[in-house]
Amino acid sequence: MRKQELRPGGEAGQGHAASSPAEQVKALVDLLAGKGSQGSQAPQPLNRTPECPLKPHGNDLRIQRHWEALLSRTGGGPELGSPSPRLTSLLLVEGLTDLQLREHDFTQVEATRGGWCSAKTIALDRLFLPLSRVSIPPRISITIGVAGVGKTTLVRNFVHLWARGQVGKDFSLVLPLTFRDLNTHEKLSADRLLRSVFPHAGEAGLASAALSKALLVLDGLDECKTPLDFSNTVACTDPKKEIQVDHLITNIIRGNLFPEVSVWITSRPGAAGQIPGGLVDRMTEIRGFSEEEIKTCLEQMFPEDPVLTGWVLSQVQADRALYLMCTVPAFCRLAGAALGHLHRHRPGPPDAELWPPRTLCELYSWYFRMALGGEGQEKAKASPRIEQLAHSGRKLVGTLGRLAFHGLIRKKYVFYEPDLKVLGVDLALLQTALCSRFLQREETLASVAAYCFTHLSLQEFVAAAYYCSASKRAIFDLFTEGGVSWPRLGFLTHFRSAAQRAMQAEDGRLDIFLRFLSGLLSPRVNALLAGSLLTQGEHQGYRAQVAELLQGCLRPDVAVCARAVNVLHCLRELQHTELARSVEGAVASGGLARLTSPPHRAALAYLLQVSDVCAPEAPLPLRLGPGVLQSLLPQLLYCQSLRLDTNQLQDPVMDLLGSVLSGKDCRIQRLSLAENQISNKGAKALARSLLVNRSLTTLDLRSNSIGPRGAKALADALKINRTLASLSLQSNRIRDDGARCMAEALAANRILCVLHLQKNSIGPVGTQQMADALKQNRSLKELMFSSNSIGDGGAKALAEALMVNQGLKSLDLQSNSISDPGVAALMGALCTNQTLLSLNLRENSISPEGAQDLARALRTNSTLKSLDLTANLLHDQGAQAIAEAVRENRALTSLHLQWNFIQAGAAKALGQALQLNTSLTSLDLQENAIGDEGASALASALKVNTALTALYLQVASIGAPGAQALGEALAVNRTLEILEHPRSPEGVPGSPLSCHWT
Repeated sequence: MRKQELRPGGEAGQGHAASSPAEQVKALVDLLAGKGSQGSQAPQPLNRTPECPLKPHGNDLRIQRHWEALLSRTGGGPELGSPSPRLTSLLLVEGLTDLQLREHDFTQVEATRGGWCSAKTIALDRLFLPLSRVSIPPRISITIGVAGVGKTTLVRNFVHLWARGQVGKDFSLVLPLTFRDLNTHEKLSADRLLRSVFPHAGEAGLASAALSKALLVLDGLDECKTPLDFSNTVACTDPKKEIQVDHLITNIIRGNLFPEVSVWITSRPGAAGQIPGGLVDRMTEIRGFSEEEIKTCLEQMFPEDPVLTGWVLSQVQADRALYLMCTVPAFCRLAGAALGHLHRHRPGPPDAELWPPRTLCELYSWYFRMALGGEGQEKAKASPRIEQLAHSGRKLVGTLGRLAFHGLIRKKYVFYEPDLKVLGVDLALLQTALCSRFLQREETLASVAAYCFTHLSLQEFVAAAYYCSASKRAIFDLFTEGGVSWPRLGFLTHFRSAAQRAMQAEDGRLDIFLRFLSGLLSPRVNALLAGSLLTQGEHQGYRAQVAELLQGCLRPDVAVCARAVNVLHCLRELQHTELARSVEGAVASGGLARLTSPPHRAALAYLLQVSDVCAPEAPLPLRLGPGVLQSLLPQLLYCQSLRLDTNQLQDPVMDLLGSVLSGKDCRIQRLSLAENQISNKGAKALARSLLVNRSLTTLDLRSNSIGPRGAKALADALKINRTLASLSLQSNRIRDDGARCMAEALAANRILCVLHLQKNSIGPVGTQQMADALKQNRSLKELMFSSNSIGDGGAKALAEALMVNQGLKSLDLQSNSISDPGVAALMGALCTNQTLLSLNLRENSISPEGAQDLARALRTNSTLKSLDLTANLLHDQGAQAIAEAVRENRALTSLHLQWNFIQAGAAKALGQALQLNTSLTSLDLQENAIGDEGASALASALKVNTALTALYLQVASIGAPGAQALGEALAVNRTLEILEHPRSPEGVPGSPLSCHWT
């Protein structure tokens, strides 16, 4: 998209209104064409308020008429006055992705799991306002959305709210047009275009304030009958010159005509790609339904029957593929209508296996049965008989099917009377209630009737039904229009032709058509439509051959493309799911390594979209070779969470993965590459992708070999990256040099929250540099620094940082050769630090002397909640000092003292502390020789303590007397939930203990 220029210091005004009607029109056209006078002061926008939306302003009665006309056109229903939240807050996007440009709308929803990745939104009332103080309002704005997501509803809402003075208050005129209106003209001038939508322009006395600013709305670019060609369109600046409609729109967008007018275009994503990105100032996208909105939509469909609503919702949720598609509002309503009909007319025992629907074709077959049954028509009429249904169904397919099929292959989705006559469509049949279920009629501004299918998918379903029927008798290629083709005899030959056409279509426009065509061969669909649309058992003999033909389309290409994934969808529609089930079983059992053929790869890509086993919310432990992974990368980029641990992946694969992470389409949020063979070259490839990636939040590279140079590359990327929040470089031998680079990144980065650097041979020098960075950094919350060699020098450096840092919440210094001097420094910092919540000092060399410093800190600190001192050298003396501090501490909730040579004396002190402490919930004294005496002291504490929920006493030299004492305490205590202890007490009635007597 093009960058907007800075706002100029002033805006030129316009001259006074002309006196005669002709001059009035010329003044308006000149203004919109940018030819207004520059001498007078710019008029202020009209003062329209919600309280009095249609109040005349001066002499602007013509504008009032325009408002009234717009309110009349948009309707006055309450739903327009209060649009849903998803239509009042649009997603701000930076351009179209490859997926949006190249794939079918359904494929876009399936590949992205019905999710929208943009985090930036813009309110409807700010849609045409500057984003900052130094920018200007957008001139060309595009709103995209898949078919059925609500683009036209959004426009109607905006126009309705504008006419009521609630949005777009800077616009004096809003001129809404649809491409259905524009398609009725072969040639059109800018002047005539203006008159068509604002007929009051020619009336005398129009106030000049009404001409100050205008918004031209062009709804439905994907329905334009002629594609826009910006390369070969001749420039036109004359607003009175009649030119082709597509040339007129192109010149308006370029600014050759109406340069002062703001233009808002709505479109499906693929068609929006016709407009060069350099001409677009702002692009927004309408998101689909959330889970809660799907539920609300179904509740609104059946407001008086919550049981029916619950049943429909459960059926939608039972199939992941259908549930994803219900994020599209039009599909959700269609599915709700079909399932509601199914529930009301539940099949008897002979048809019990037919429901509920689990594929697209089954769902649309139920919708077809509903339409034939006349649900929603007058209840007084008798139900149609079987013979009538069969006749109506075949007549409908014969009438609308040819229209749907030929429109599909021509990319034509709106039809006019000449189109209907060419294809022999009976206009009288279009007026029936049956046809209205599939085709809707709309009057254009020129009073010409326009027809379109109620949803794109219905056009594809009817087209597939027509093709299925016509292929029985056609002897030439049905895809060839008016030309000579080789004879094609038999259904299988025609199906092969359709499959080949679908696989060759770069934009995927025949994908869903092929799914429906495959689904019409399934036994369940045949049983559903037998007698009304299909003949009982029709084409069933071809089912196995069609399955083999479809699998033959899965050639050993370099990468698994969307067409290949669609073949798996077709096999599912055909109820031939053996291939997908075999791969799903291999995923569950960890046996993917042996499934490497092209069909298996395509099946895995398909399962990544629709299978609960391969759900994108859970890590996917793939065990794939580099070649298989390379072919899957184009599909893996749509996973939210991807786990590729232990795959022997090397640097060349990182180059490929880096290119995927760099793409606009990338949706990967969590990526684990642990335990592979990645060196600094692979790390550099990933680092390059982090410079542009805007989706990845978690990256796990533990147990590789990136070294200091790989760490430097990643650190340089972190200085720029604004999304990565968690990075693990555990066991990567980055050493002090790598730590220095990461420290430099922390000084600049404000996003990273979690950093794991354990087992990296980092010494005091690298630790000092990390500590210096922590004095500046406020975003890092968790630092894992265990199993390095920081020593007391590194501990002192980190202590100095903790006295300044107010962001770090968790610090892990396990196994770092820290002794008493280092602990003394850290505890001195804890006396002032008010943010650290967890400190791990296990497996160091803390003696009773160091424990004194720990005790002093615990008496002062009021924020630390977890302290791990496992495997140190505290002995009784040190543990007693800590126990004395616990008596006073009111913050600590977890204390680990395992394997510290603690005996009964310290256990007694801890018991006394527990009688007073009200915050500690977990105490670990495993592998300490506290004996029966110590256990009895703790048991006495448990009789009065009401805070402790977990007590660990394994390998603590406790005999029968100690166990008995603990059992008696449990008869009184009602809060302890976990007690790990080598002896289970007997005969302790009423114990609330639920688990873990070991």
